[in-house]
Amino acid sequence: MSTLSLRLPDSLHKEIKSLAKQEGISINQFISSAVAEKMSALLTESYLLKRAMLGDKKAFLSAMSKVPDIEPDQEDKLK
Repeated sequence: MSTLSLRLPDSLHKEIKSLAKQEGISINQFISSAVAEKMSALLTESYLLKRAMLGDKKAFLSAMSKVPDIEPDQEDKLK
């Protein structure tokens, strides 16, 4: 495990301390979790962008043309 020295504004430190206490975890656990969530979001975005570049619009439209044009069931309709 690595150690990281981090400077935070007092107001941010106060809020993190309060939120960590509410969650019943340490400040270190709170910050580790927050960093992991941010990394996950960024890595997912990168993954999806790479996958999108592999897409084939012609193949997509061909597949979509095979979907019947019918009304969805009542429970499947968007509100």
